Amino acid sequence: MIKLRELEYLDAIVRYKHFGKAAEACHVSQPTLSGQLMKLEEQLGLQLIERHRRNVMLTPAGETLIKDARNVLKAAKTFEESARALLDPLAGDMHIGLIPTLAPYLLPLIVENLNSQLPRINFYLHENKTEVLLQELNSGKLDLLVLPWLDEMEKFERYDLFEEPLLLAVHPSHPLAECKQVNISVLEGQKILTLEDGHCLRDQAMDYCFTAGANEDHRFQATSLETLRHMVASNRGITLLPKLATLNVTATSNIRYIPFKEPQPVRNISLVIRPNYSRMDSIRAIATSIRNSVKQAV
Repeated sequence: MIKLRELEYLDAIVRYKHFGKAAEACHVSQPTLSGQLMKLEEQLGLQLIERHRRNVMLTPAGETLIKDARNVLKAAKTFEESARALLDPLAGDMHIGLIPTLAPYLLPLIVENLNSQLPRINFYLHENKTEVLLQELNSGKLDLLVLPWLDEMEKFERYDLFEEPLLLAVHPSHPLAECKQVNISVLEGQKILTLEDGHCLRDQAMDYCFTAGANEDHRFQATSLETLRHMVASNRGITLLPKLATLNVTATSNIRYIPFKEPQPVRNISLVIRPNYSRMDSIRAIATSIRNSVKQAV
């Protein structure tokens, strides 16, 4: 009979394409992982993996069966979650995914309350780009995501948490630096510093900028909001930053944050889960805690 552990080994090999890394991720020795995969192939009468000196790849049979293997692993995880929820709906491990343009600024506001209000839940936090987080949510590696809602997430379910305004960040020497508020139309003809591809904030901010008639500054693309902040402080350009990223930062005379007049550019932060996720009592409690923690900040 095929064991779940063997399917986990197969999944790890596909993800890491390396026996040593896959074994480390599964907390077993490389010979153990390799031997169990060979046993699985013998049981099925099929070769699933092509073994080469420098890399590992799936055979056509492996490509077909890995999808079923992942569905089985996902179903097993759902079964365990449902059983735990029956014992105590507000207990157990909870893996939360967040994006790099939100996690460093949101977590200080919410973690203390989450831990105090839900003490029997063990929170594990994972930071990555949106595409990776959605894949890991879909595969069952993550329980929920907290990130800006995008149209491409339609197959998931969401709980709206809060709207986060985007602020204009400029150097004190910029003509707009002394403005208390500005219309989005002031961006017409301006060049905007942006994040590199792969950050959903880049696309959201540039949608507003393009609509206002601004252009992207192609001389530089940042890997983080902190890099954007330093570029503005060095008088190398202007950008849009989410409000949470402008709170509790080290005071500096080299940057001004200017709110927009209504209608403000915003990003809608949501709690995202898989359809039919079983631990809904926990999800509702987490959503309520986050909303209350952020209410005063934005």
